[in-house]
Amino acid sequence: MKTDTQRFNTSYILAVSFISALGGYLFGFDFAVISGTLPFLREQFGLNEYWEGFATGSLALGAIVGCIVAGEVADRYGRRPGLLLAASIFAFSSLAMAFAPDLSFFIAARFMAGVGVGMASMLSPMYIAEVSPAQYRGRMVAINQLTIVIGILITNLVNYSLRNNGTDAWRWMFGMGVVPSTLFVIGVLWLPESPRWLIKAGKDQKAFDVLSRIGNPVFVKSSFSAIKGSVHNDGKVSYKAVFEKAVLPAILIGIGLAVFQQLCGINVVFNYTSNIFESIGASKDDQLLQTVFIGGVNLFFTLLAMGLVDKLGRKPLMLAGAGGLAILYIIVAQLLVSQSSIVSGFLLAAIGIYAVSLAPVTWVLISEIFPNKVRGVAISIAVLCLWAAYFILTFTFPVLAKWIGMGNTFYIYSGICIIGFVFVWRKVKETKGKTLEELEGVFSPH
Repeated sequence: MKTDTQRFNTSYILAVSFISALGGYLFGFDFAVISGTLPFLREQFGLNEYWEGFATGSLALGAIVGCIVAGEVADRYGRRPGLLLAASIFAFSSLAMAFAPDLSFFIAARFMAGVGVGMASMLSPMYIAEVSPAQYRGRMVAINQLTIVIGILITNLVNYSLRNNGTDAWRWMFGMGVVPSTLFVIGVLWLPESPRWLIKAGKDQKAFDVLSRIGNPVFVKSSFSAIKGSVHNDGKVSYKAVFEKAVLPAILIGIGLAVFQQLCGINVVFNYTSNIFESIGASKDDQLLQTVFIGGVNLFFTLLAMGLVDKLGRKPLMLAGAGGLAILYIIVAQLLVSQSSIVSGFLLAAIGIYAVSLAPVTWVLISEIFPNKVRGVAISIAVLCLWAAYFILTFTFPVLAKWIGMGNTFYIYSGICIIGFVFVWRKVKETKGKTLEELEGVFSPH
């Protein structure tokens, strides 16, 4: 056997990645549950288009706070404590939404759920990227997106099964979130700390031990040396540090990718399925059934993406996603204006294209393009901008749909996808197959 060959404990890497990615499952739950509950919430609280947008978007406002909290916790205390805090917030907020006595309490509880979502959306992919060898990193980070879509699908199935449980069916839909939240808490207690954070914190022996569980001595020696060379025990990283000249290009690209992933418009299909299909005359049962179809297509194409992200690369998938959505949205807009029932097929095609491209690849890129010394704070800034864009998208959709029509709104999203295509083509560089240390400086000015 060659002594200079790196070998890995793939079962351990998979186990660690899947447990960390349970944060993605809960992200998917809180993201999707609103779609099934909106028809009930409209009746329960008498929502107009503005309150409907705010009740949906309040998750994003909480997620912005969650990103800030996660960045602080991740850099000061480690990735693992941050994941544990996110899991606890998920459990508490699920019960709070289920027992909400009025709209104000419900929005506050959904805001709290957003804090957990924001923390998990940042910490889960970052943690997986930091414990995964370069050869597996794309697929392992994509597991986080896989658990998000599994969470969406299972939540949609549960919502559909509970649809006939009376006017309080929505309370059961939200309350079911406590089950996966508890499993996440238990799983995080088993996870090791990120070796990159341990080295940065001066805990070299613990980092060495974690690396030893991941791969053989050849891998441990090379990884330890590379991480040690790029990480400095220089205390807390300030937000000012990420806007230095050497780091700023990567930050701007990360922000651009994060904002584009949301403003591309696909999440209105996830969150406002009932509104879209109500506009073409679908019954409440049919509206909820469409969410199940959407969840199924989303899962299938996410599985496909996991096999492509390390083969085709990040940039080709991002370009295919942006271009494909731009074309499909034009067709969707025309079909909605004519109130054609075949719009369902084209919306499912849009979901499929998004799931194989922008959805997983954006998270992979955000987890790997930033230098080690500022990764925690940099990712928190990018993901914070992602959630700000998500709030803008979800708050404005019901209002735009009323002002200019449901169909015409999709022309706007098509235009945004064209802009996103040009941005990716000109600014994003390929990162597949490179270690996080090899990517140091790739996005810096030369």
